[in-house]
Amino acid sequence: MTKIYAPASIGNLGVGFDILGAAITPINNKLLGDCVSIKLSKKFKLTNIGKFSSELPKLYKNNIAWKSWSIFSKKLKIKKNVHITLEKNLPISSGLGSSASSIVSTLTALNIFFKNPLKKNKLLYLMGKIEKEISGGKHYDNVAPSYLGGVRLIIENEKKISQKIKYFKNWYWIIAWPGIKLSTIISRSILPKKYSRKICIQHSKYISCFIHASYTNQENLASSSIKDVLAEPYRKKLIKNFSQHKKRVQKLGSIAFGISGSGPTIFSICKNKKIAKKIKKYFLEKYIQTKNGFSHICKIDSVGSRKIGNNFNEII
Repeated sequence: MTKIYAPASIGNLGVGFDILGAAITPINNKLLGDCVSIKLSKKFKLTNIGKFSSELPKLYKNNIAWKSWSIFSKKLKIKKNVHITLEKNLPISSGLGSSASSIVSTLTALNIFFKNPLKKNKLLYLMGKIEKEISGGKHYDNVAPSYLGGVRLIIENEKKISQKIKYFKNWYWIIAWPGIKLSTIISRSILPKKYSRKICIQHSKYISCFIHASYTNQENLASSSIKDVLAEPYRKKLIKNFSQHKKRVQKLGSIAFGISGSGPTIFSICKNKKIAKKIKKYFLEKYIQTKNGFSHICKIDSVGSRKIGNNFNEII
């Protein structure tokens, strides 16, 4: 039975609120993302497994996998029933694109199972539609990289939803989830409805510099442009000792630091594996708050969702 994996993702990337996202994978090849497998069934059935399956809704119609099946089967007028097995490996409300990973893995699996009736852009549109139902707004900065891989710029024009942009392959992305939840709805609710002209200009400057630097191979300019003037000033209040952690990892050699998605996961970027290990050690000692919390040294996942074998390192 084919299993589909969709990697975790970092939404916003600090500088690109709602328009930038990156798929990530641990350098030790550990699984960091949800998996879905599908087979035919006489009636619809959903089985939840995985480390974080206990966090999923008890009522299956509230489950993301069900919502994905419902919208997919209605659009294609499918009369058959399926048995979906969702392997929940990402914590909910973590800032790692947990809902996006479930959506992407389920819809990718369904599309493959039914002989690819939907092309990539149409499938991605459905992913965004489901994400909107869950979070209250259509956001592609997690589903697009999780599905297509790499670093994605969300453009949403009449022909294309996202565009892959260049990234620095030598960068290490260290992520840390403290082991607690932070609701996306709460994280969005504390943001102002209006921003000053000055803030809007600053944001435009940073995002423009980041994209320009990415394509002209200017690492220092790119890393110095990862500044969040839209969300971080407000969301950092929801993250314990955020400013202290930011200063500390900068002293360790971090070239950029920010909140992953809506939080509470944070991320740091560095160029050196030795520094990455020091930052990970710091996160494990100073940021993790429960036994479930974790930190990983990651690279950008260039592939996105894919078939995997029994060995998670094996791409079919």
